[in-house]
Amino acid sequence: MICAACGFENLQGVDNCENCGADLRTVDIPQPGEALESRLVREHLDAVDAAPPIVVQRDTQVKDAIALMQAADNGCVVVIDGGTLVGVFTERDALMKVCGRPLDGVHVGDVMTGDPVVLRPDDSVAVAIHKMAVGGFRHIPLMADGQAVAVATARDLLRHIEHVLG
Repeated sequence: MICAACGFENLQGVDNCENCGADLRTVDIPQPGEALESRLVREHLDAVDAAPPIVVQRDTQVKDAIALMQAADNGCVVVIDGGTLVGVFTERDALMKVCGRPLDGVHVGDVMTGDPVVLRPDDSVAVAIHKMAVGGFRHIPLMADGQAVAVATARDLLRHIEHVLG
């Protein structure tokens, strides 16, 4: 992470620049530059029509998770263990990690994307777009009171932008 104040290259995730001490915690929060950007920074994710999550346990068979995703026409499931979110299993995980191999005995916990980026329903649409673009993913669980309450997708965000521009 490059410090905006002095240009020093810091390790990703540090709170303060190791060279000048500048605060780096808010460096990745987008700033609005025009009317659309300003609106997307102001609007919360609860304004986006994000679907409730499909929740599975870590020990769920991959074939069962895929069947749930197909039945709901949904691209991911949220994976919990003991009531705590531990990962997401997406259509990309299915293609890249299990496609072409026998599914018997393969659990979601073995092939999920662990420790996913999560946001809150009161985080801004702009933050979600930024996180997806930087992280290269299309699903973000929305958490409230320690529980996944929705999953915002890139499609949801694009549909919301289309509505805003409409």
